[in-house]
Amino acid sequence: MAALRVVLTIIFILVSLALLIVVLMQEGKSAGLGAISGAAETYWGKAKGRSMEGVLMKVTQGLAAAFIILAAVLNIQF
Repeated sequence: MAALRVVLTIIFILVSLALLIVVLMQEGKSAGLGAISGAAETYWGKAKGRSMEGVLMKVTQGLAAAFIILAAVLNIQF
């Protein structure tokens, strides 16, 4: 059991670092003045899932889910 806990802790640390890096790579929601007109939102909104921003958002959601699950598992007392 101790070896499994060490492996899960190492995975937890790697997920934490990856989540930190992915969040810092994302742009802020208020970046750029093009969002004021609203025209940019309709054009970029259609292909958002295939853009770099869409991929970063999906990776962030997956890493956040892994972070929460690993935190809960590591908190269980054996």
